[in-house]
Amino acid sequence: MKRRALLVLGALLMPTAVHAQKKKPAKKQAAKPAAAKVAAPKAAAKAPPPSPTPSLKEAKTELVAFNASPFPYRGFMPGSTKPFLDARDGKRRGHTTGRGDVYWEETVYSDRRSLLYLPPGFDPARPAMIVLYLHGNGATLERDVIARQAVPRQVAESGQNIALVAPQLAVDAADSSAGNFWRGGHFAAYLDEAAERLMRLYGNRLAGRAFNTAPVTIVAYSGGYLPAAYALERGGANHRVQGVLLLDALYGDEDKFATWFAARRRQAFLFSAYTDSTKAENAALEGLLAKRRISVVRSVPRTLSPGTAAFVATGGLDMHGEFVTRAWQADPLKQALSLIPGYGPVRDKKGA
Repeated sequence: MKRRALLVLGALLMPTAVHAQKKKPAKKQAAKPAAAKVAAPKAAAKAPPPSPTPSLKEAKTELVAFNASPFPYRGFMPGSTKPFLDARDGKRRGHTTGRGDVYWEETVYSDRRSLLYLPPGFDPARPAMIVLYLHGNGATLERDVIARQAVPRQVAESGQNIALVAPQLAVDAADSSAGNFWRGGHFAAYLDEAAERLMRLYGNRLAGRAFNTAPVTIVAYSGGYLPAAYALERGGANHRVQGVLLLDALYGDEDKFATWFAARRRQAFLFSAYTDSTKAENAALEGLLAKRRISVVRSVPRTLSPGTAAFVATGGLDMHGEFVTRAWQADPLKQALSLIPGYGPVRDKKGA
């Protein structure tokens, strides 16, 4: 009995199988790698909206009558009380030139048209300039400015962002009269109308500001010097004129060109190429500039930048008639325009 009690007591003191087993440490689960963040696909870059004033695919040309045209002119000769139309033949009225020739208003001084031209690639959203071309004596816009002198073609091939404007002066006559450009402020009115007409030719009113603010380069050939001289002296738009190109054109009024350049040389250039026909007048203009301590160069400059005054002698009188297409080189107007910095080159691009 005693032995049985001891057995029972021993059984109670022995650890059970459950208690005898050592507790195994819980297996640590390997940390799951954090899921890589997948970048959200970037939205495709939006193409810029098309320009409201795209460059031109093709050139645009128009001959349009202006209200502010140089002619008809019913005023007086400058500095006198002599009427411009001083000759009569019945109802016809005419003008007597300094040579004594009489030209009648209806055939010579009544054409209000101006040539407007925008070259291929013209872009009003880029810096642009207006070239105002003043033809010489014995000229018409169609036969001479467009065809013989190839002014629109030379403008296009210059690579510059140019709008061309060329008023008809005396029609096919040996007369350099300036007409309404003799009137104070009329040149400014002409430029204002030209801007409006160019905007219509381009075809979008949003281009209006570009034409209204574009700097102007005056190009005068031969007898075109006289309208140019008076445009500079009393035209009311010198703040827009950035340069003058004289193509064998200095037949007088040297003082007007000297006064203009002396006042504007920090903002403008002066370039005169000439034959023996205007050699004396160009020497006189150089002398007037020298008196104002303005230095000049006697060769074609690398650029026609503000402050440049250049004089280029080219040859004999026989060159005068074709000077716009053959002077110091072929297509001299094309080269001269290409030297003006800030307006080119025009590159073909998709647009209107």
